[in-house]
Amino acid sequence: MGIIVNLDVMMAKRKKGLSELAGEVDLTLANLSILKNNKAKAIRFSTLDAICKALDCQPGDILEYVEEEEEIDGNE
Repeated sequence: MGIIVNLDVMMAKRKKGLSELAGEVDLTLANLSILKNNKAKAIRFSTLDAICKALDCQPGDILEYVEEEEEIDGNE
């Protein structure tokens, strides 16, 4: 897993929709949706800064590190 994006949680807490947030942070709906659905490979600090300002939160409220589980091989 690695990094989990909890943008949808913060949006719900702040009662902001995708369109509203996209307008405030100057991102396309498609790019914000990719981030929200945990499909993004990277995020610019300027984008993270804009999201944190719009949602009045800290980066740690949006990004979470989850240690990856090792796959168990049935042949052991």
